[in-house]
Amino acid sequence: MAGSRRSRILQRILLLITVVPLGACLSRSRPVGLRTSIAPLQTATGKDLIERINAEASEIQTLKATVGITASVGGSKLGKITEYQEIRGYILARKPSSLRMIGLFPILQSHVFDMVSSGQEFKLWIPSKNQFIVGDNEEVRPSIEPVGKAPLGNLKPQVIYDALLLQAIDLQNELAVLEASEHEVIDHRTQKATLQPDYSLNIIKQNGREWYLSRKVVFDRTDLRPHQQPLYDEHGSIVTDVRYDEYREFNGVLFPTNIQIWRPQEEYSIKLVLAKLTINGPIVDDQFVLDIPTGAGLASR
Repeated sequence: MAGSRRSRILQRILLLITVVPLGACLSRSRPVGLRTSIAPLQTATGKDLIERINAEASEIQTLKATVGITASVGGSKLGKITEYQEIRGYILARKPSSLRMIGLFPILQSHVFDMVSSGQEFKLWIPSKNQFIVGDNEEVRPSIEPVGKAPLGNLKPQVIYDALLLQAIDLQNELAVLEASEHEVIDHRTQKATLQPDYSLNIIKQNGREWYLSRKVVFDRTDLRPHQQPLYDEHGSIVTDVRYDEYREFNGVLFPTNIQIWRPQEEYSIKLVLAKLTINGPIVDDQFVLDIPTGAGLASR
């Protein structure tokens, strides 16, 4: 009997040794890195978002914009970032592929650059260098000057066009796959970083026999508006990452007034802040004509 009693006591002691630390010593709490936003969310299906993109793409045929342009060059490859003074700019765009963009010095209002494209070929005039560049919108080449030295040398109209005018999804030749995810935002009440749920349409294209991720359109679920569009090359690398913010209504159409464009391979970024915007106003062919000035040096890219 005594042995049985000692055995029961020992079992109780062992039970206390194993249970008490679990409740009092071995468990601890720690705060999570980022909390999820509590903002009201909207829901949508992949079909809903495709229809939204295609409706907005068909709604805008031309635009004329007065913008503030800020550029920066550099990153991990260069080891530094150089930011440039904001200049005033004017942008004309007309579907299916025409764009003209002019940059002016703030006070003198003389040209910093003038560039135009009506398809695959583009032209870029840089008066300060007396240089006129003709190139291919699709072909990716190194800048005519070292990275970090010539932000304008890497500039292409197609990059601006693709950022401004969201392309429709071609359901005959493209696949659009819905993904639910999150992105980081700053909570306006607490001024702290939080996670905001979003939807992403992953748009897949076919190149010959292979399919590849062409771009993503990321929708904020608080308003179901696009807030980001990364564009990819056929090797899966991001060639352009566009962020959209501060939507306003122009001619009955909601349009972002803050557009940030990042080109990671060339390490330059452009920020466009729209001051004025006219949607679907008249634009004529002559407005996309840019002739080489007399005496200008000609370069190809």
